Amino acid sequence: MLKGTVKRIRDALELAGRDRYSAKIYTLLTIITDETEEKAQAKYEDYLSYASEEGALVFMSGWMGIDLSQYDLDEPVGNVKSNAIQSVIAGFEESARHGKEFTVRDIARHGAIGGLGPFIVGSGAKIADTLQEWVEDTDVDGFNLAYVITPGTFEDIVEFVIPELRKRGAYPEAYEEGTLRNKLHGRGDRLPDEHHGAQFRVGAVSTLDAESAESQVPAAV
Repeated sequence: MLKGTVKRIRDALELAGRDRYSAKIYTLLTIITDETEEKAQAKYEDYLSYASEEGALVFMSGWMGIDLSQYDLDEPVGNVKSNAIQSVIAGFEESARHGKEFTVRDIARHGAIGGLGPFIVGSGAKIADTLQEWVEDTDVDGFNLAYVITPGTFEDIVEFVIPELRKRGAYPEAYEEGTLRNKLHGRGDRLPDEHHGAQFRVGAVSTLDAESAESQVPAAV
């Protein structure tokens, strides 16, 4: 699913006359990590213990446009007649428990942590493996990280995941100078010439002709 989305965006860039890598594509992801697999899993279970299945289903119902309260929590999602459900489940594939059909309860459990996006649980090394696999398999540029708690989720990523990625040469040691645009693309602080927005640059302040300027000056009182 993600691979196809990335390809469609890159193809569209080419059709617009731009380099297919001229835009950065980031996918939503929630990470739960710790020093070991066991600690990370325990952290996930702890987070989940505070979640409300009913509350999660309210959010998921609103996002999907389906009243999930009409279904039993153990109802297989295959019995829920909705294309929206199938789309959401497709987005859950990376964190799904393989070999077990999703139920409405699973939607609630997943939505309580990751919302409509996927989440992954594991040690720093496992998370780094998964991130690199996703980049290689889907051609995505990076990840838009959501959080379970703040600042705790981000602190865990900094402590356990970033050092592992840096050891592999997959995360920068320092940032580029300049604007965020230059930090992301490394091509300067302005839009490149082939970008659609470049045609709207202001090269110089235009001046009104004398008559137009004069007509806009209010009469003295």
